[in-house]
Formats: sequence, C-alpha cells, structure tokens
Amino acid sequence: MANSYTTVWTNDLCRELQRDGYAGERLSLLFGGPHQSLPSFRSAGVQPGDRIHPIRLFRRKLYVLGALEVARLMPYEDTGSLLDDDDYAKVMRWRPLKAGCVSEVVFGPPGAPLSFGTAIPGDLLERLTYTSRRGERALRHVVDGELLHAIGVHGIYRLAPESARALDRLVRAADDFTVAA
Repeated sequence: MANSYTTVWTNDLCRELQRDGYAGERLSLLFGGPHQSLPSFRSAGVQPGDRIHPIRLFRRKLYVLGALEVARLMPYEDTGSLLDDDDYAKVMRWRPLKAGCVSEVVFGPPGAPLSFGTAIPGDLLERLTYTSRRGERALRHVVDGELLHAIGVHGIYRLAPESARALDRLVRAADDFTVAA
C-alpha cells in the first residue's frame, strides 16, 4: 500500500514561487538532500507510488500546497546523464525548489496544481496524525485550530491513512475549484 508524506516549504520559497508565477502549475518534481533545510526523501522511506504533500506554516495556519505521486527517485548527480530532455527541462523549470545541498530528485507525473491558499481547517489540524515504526502521533502545538510551532512538521513525515485521505480531499477540492474557475 502506498504511503503519503508531508514536507515543509519555507515562506520565503512560497513567496518566490508565487512571485514567479508557479501558482496553478502542476508539481512534477521535488528535491531532497542531506540536511534539515532540505531533507532526504530516501531516508524518510519514500518509494515509487507514494504521495508527497508540500505544506507551509503561515500566520499559524498550516496550508497544503499540492501533491505529487512519486514515479521515481534518483541521485541528483545522475540527472544530467540519465534523464531525457523533457525530464531535464523539468529539473531546470523547478529550480527554485533546489535549495542548499541537493542529493536526490523525486519525479512524478504532473500532480495537483500548486495552490497557496488551501488552509487545513482547524478541526482537521487538531486530528492530523503522523505514523512511524514507533506508532502514531498527533500534531503537537495545535491550539484553537492554529499551529503555534512548525517543529512537529519540519522534515518529511508519513501521514496516518485517515490524515492522508483528508489532505488528498483538500487538494482535490482546490484542484476542482481551479479547473472550474
């Protein structure tokens, strides 16, 4: 069974993507690395078929920005020699996501369009649960439907199945709204 994960994007990155017109574009790759500022998808256990949800904490609201289904994960150093021209063009197009020390690239078919306005409702935020080998954990630092600290989401974390379905519903609803608009 496929898993779903979240990965945090900084507010600076989100502002840059918004300014440069990435809102509404379908996410097709992500970069990972060895440091906390750009964590490793491979180390988090991400596999082909899994889904990744970029998230952002802004003004105590947690936003789900989109989704990408993983088709393949490869070392960044191999992108120049192993990719066809279309995939290499994606690497160049999504260059703003490449921050710091990059060691891997996650590719997928075009996913949900980037949306910077899909806040996770407070009641869902209070139920949002992550899972690991040690068990499940609820998101901490949630008070009155607001997230006070990003410490519990900073990194790449696997969502519990019900939380993954809930984020997928939010992303699909945002996509349906984008298509209808």
